[in-house]
Amino acid sequence: MRRGNSRRQPALAIAVVALVVAVGGGTVYAAATKINGKQIRPSSMPGNRVKPNSLPGNRLAPGSVAGNRLQPGSISADQLAPGAVSASQLAPGSVTGVQIDVATLGQVPTAVHADTADAAKDSQTALNAVNAIDAERVNGHRAGCVGETRFFAGACWQTQSSEAAVPAPTAAQACATQGGELPDALALAAFSQQTGIVLASGDEWSGDIPSFSAPEIYGVIIVAPSGQIDSAAFSANHKYRCVIPLLT
Repeated sequence: MRRGNSRRQPALAIAVVALVVAVGGGTVYAAATKINGKQIRPSSMPGNRVKPNSLPGNRLAPGSVAGNRLQPGSISADQLAPGAVSASQLAPGSVTGVQIDVATLGQVPTAVHADTADAAKDSQTALNAVNAIDAERVNGHRAGCVGETRFFAGACWQTQSSEAAVPAPTAAQACATQGGELPDALALAAFSQQTGIVLASGDEWSGDIPSFSAPEIYGVIIVAPSGQIDSAAFSANHKYRCVIPLLT
């Protein structure tokens, strides 16, 4: 019995060695069959043989994948590096206003002064309204009613009648010197009814001439404090008030 066992031990040892060699040799062969990217011929491996996420972007050479090889939606915006897509690479209409961050846009060059144009130095050339010199002046003329005047019927009416009673031509000349004129008769009658306005007790001159008989012979309309309209010879003496334009 001992002699039979001693004969089997060398055979068992040889079998074990053969198994190890066989297994090890297979491993060596498997390792030897691995290849790198340089050994893959162009177009030899279709895309459906590549597992998802098995090839990171940093392993791709620039320009190695054309845009028409990418499936729509396969690359999201957060996967693009800043500046990776230039304006010339965008299709017309691919970016709408709602996709633009307005805060990133600069101010339009010609609108630099639009936020600070509080008044126009020259309303006739408002494009040059960069600095406001005088909001009460237009083209160098004063705008608005000042002093003892009141805005009425589109102009500035004196709230007080003249101190002296004079003939109609003298009254007209006085108003012209102030840059105004005698009022229309009906407008003066309407103005006499305004709050705080009282016409002179001896009636006031208007600028209307209802009758003309001959040179230096004519009548002029006068208006009473009640608003009643009458006429008087141009040479008569009456008080007056002037109507001044808004621009002087």
